[in-house]
Amino acid sequence: MLKTHDHSDEDVARLMADVGARARAAARPLAIAAPDRKNAALLAMAEALEARTKDILAENAVDMERGRSAGLTAAVLDRLQLDEKRIAAMAQGLREIAALADPVGQMIAAWERPNGLQIERVRTPLGVIGVIYESRPNVTADAGALCLKAGNAAILRGGSDSANSSAAIHACLVEGLEKAGLPVDAIQRVPVTDRAAVGEMLKGLSGNLDVIVPRGGRSLVERVQNEARVPVFAHLEGICHLYIDKSADRDMAVSIAVNAKMRRTGICGAAETLLVDRAAADTHLRPVLDALSAAGCEIRGEEEVRACFPAAGPATEEDWRTEYLDAIISVRLVDGVAGAIDHIETYSSHHTEAIVADDALAVERFFNEIDSAILLHNASTQFADGGEFGMGAEIGIATGKMHARGPVGVEQLTSFKYRVRGSGQTRP
Repeated sequence: MLKTHDHSDEDVARLMADVGARARAAARPLAIAAPDRKNAALLAMAEALEARTKDILAENAVDMERGRSAGLTAAVLDRLQLDEKRIAAMAQGLREIAALADPVGQMIAAWERPNGLQIERVRTPLGVIGVIYESRPNVTADAGALCLKAGNAAILRGGSDSANSSAAIHACLVEGLEKAGLPVDAIQRVPVTDRAAVGEMLKGLSGNLDVIVPRGGRSLVERVQNEARVPVFAHLEGICHLYIDKSADRDMAVSIAVNAKMRRTGICGAAETLLVDRAAADTHLRPVLDALSAAGCEIRGEEEVRACFPAAGPATEEDWRTEYLDAIISVRLVDGVAGAIDHIETYSSHHTEAIVADDALAVERFFNEIDSAILLHNASTQFADGGEFGMGAEIGIATGKMHARGPVGVEQLTSFKYRVRGSGQTRP
């Protein structure tokens, strides 16, 4: 079993300095590794995950028991739990990443200057990426694989609640690297759970860390955003909205609302607020709320909503700003798409918003005026996922406006450089 918090801050600093130096050393050959070799590693990792399923589940059972004893919420336990289906999905995700086009060296643009210079903009790895995450052990596989595909070394720091599961998964990744002849330090797992290790990563590991991606609760993400001395790809919260327009097909609206909220309540793409066109209150509101309630969802509504659905509890100002990550939804009537846009721009975390409507003009206005990373029409917010976007998997959802936004896949884990070819030109 893994030991926790047994190290002095000085010990952790030395350990993390070594991790960073070894990651930087591994990043150099990885950046020029042939696509076939990276893909071979990914496929070998997938095979190892399947072959070691029983071992992974045994370690996950330890984490689950500790989580229950520690009083973790049902939503956190759901994110922590693994079963054969989820492990198979991890393996399939690695195979899908292997099947993606290799981004390294990919030409983004090319042009010729009047003086004959040939200029190309091509993708290049970011270098060393640190991923700090909580609860979800599958992030170990997803993040390690995506970084590898994009030619980056990865330093993975999972939460203490998933330490045993993550260690078992990481062993499969190392096996894949070894079989493909790639540096085993290309994907490292921080071997201690001390909080000081996070602090060292936020300092940048003496310049050896190029980007940090946090995946976890608000407190973790806030700490990373406030303290990191390197760039951060992150979203603080997933306060996602579903708006049902008066033009929406009622049956579709019911189906999408239940899925958006209840398919998995603990993921960042789960709908937290339902907005219904006031003009559709008599036709759409009650059927949607009946279906949500029947699925086990707690309804919190403003006065108009409670008049239509007396079983609803009162919604406070705080509800509109809350990411429940649970079977709870706040509900408000709004004056058409304009009212929905006003509410979303006031309370949204700019993660994901969806509209159910047949009115093309309403949809176009929703898409044009809302500034969130992901917008959907007639589809569940739970599609806010890199795998569902055809990216194979994602390392997270970014809501910032610099470099990466939305699902962070292999292309977003690259930067670019310019290659300029001349024939003897000199600048006058």
